[in-house]
Amino acid sequence: MVYIPQKHLENIQHYLTPSKVVVIYGARRTGKTTLIQQYLKTTSEKYLLVTGDDLLTRQYLESQSIRTLTDFIGDHSLLVIDEAQNIPQIGKNLKLIIDHIPGIKVIATGSSSFDLTRDIGEPLTGRKYTLRLFPLAQLELKSLENRMQTAANLETRLIYGSYPEVVILDSNQRRKEYLRQLINAYLFKDILEFESIKQSEKLFRLLQLLAFQIGKEVSLNKLGQQLGMSKNTVERYLDLLEKVFIIFRRIGFSRNLGKEISKNHRYYFCDNGVRNALIENFNPLSMRNDTGQLWENYIVVERLKRSEYLRENKKAFFWRTYDRREIDLVEETGGQLKGYELKWKPRRIKAPALWNRAYPGAGFDVIHRDNYLDFIT
Repeated sequence: MVYIPQKHLENIQHYLTPSKVVVIYGARRTGKTTLIQQYLKTTSEKYLLVTGDDLLTRQYLESQSIRTLTDFIGDHSLLVIDEAQNIPQIGKNLKLIIDHIPGIKVIATGSSSFDLTRDIGEPLTGRKYTLRLFPLAQLELKSLENRMQTAANLETRLIYGSYPEVVILDSNQRRKEYLRQLINAYLFKDILEFESIKQSEKLFRLLQLLAFQIGKEVSLNKLGQQLGMSKNTVERYLDLLEKVFIIFRRIGFSRNLGKEISKNHRYYFCDNGVRNALIENFNPLSMRNDTGQLWENYIVVERLKRSEYLRENKKAFFWRTYDRREIDLVEETGGQLKGYELKWKPRRIKAPALWNRAYPGAGFDVIHRDNYLDFIT
């Protein structure tokens, strides 16, 4: 099977140091296990690889006994825990390991951000580095493709997304089948397991509604009315869906100009293929009326992946005024602002006059299918 080099391989090598934990979060099927297997091929450390799915491993790693933990690890200098979210009190036990076994290095992976964050966050303050894993980025795929191949594959990426299996499969029919299986078997698994939510059909319907609102501000009240749920329940569901890496939000940018909208959120999908599978639309671009939404989602998420994998300290927003002037993507880096309009077809567009007046030093550019590649890689 083809291995597509993952950018986080370099980041593990950089961040994995004695008395530290590297925590790798990501949705199921994005390649976390593959990533650690590839890393272990490169290391000369004596390592212990275990999984939180194993009952005996769980008994040792939830013990909160320094003696038990020390005996379990033995003379290994690297401990690797796959599916760490399945181990109760994993954060407290990792703190004991880090604090009482000199020089130990730890990698922990988990598919559900919310459970690992709750268990790991506070106990490991100052002792961990966090890496987020997404479906494959074009930044990673460029090692296998030249520009002509990338251009030929663009429509497939917009429609079927970039899950590793999807990229490797050789037919669109098999990609459809894989994505349908993914959303039926894996999409809500962590939420249903850890949060005791029984209404998976409401989660499904909520995501379908979001799929039609890419690039638009989302009203929680309106979603609640459509779903027969309270605004607070909608908010909770959205938060959980973010924490299992199905969607992510962007807030409106504002430096308190009275005309700017800043309270509403826009939601994007971590993968275009998942979005299209949810609404059962795998039609080619020539038969769609949502190409602009697919393009905006694709560019925003590829830019997010790039920022994560290259460890760039960027903050990302959208910008909109009450009189409907807007910019799709605004990035702030070290106090510097730049706005980007995301258009499928090449067009010349000027920045809104109010944007130029409010932020005279800010840059502005249009990202379209003829110039996007350098922007995301």
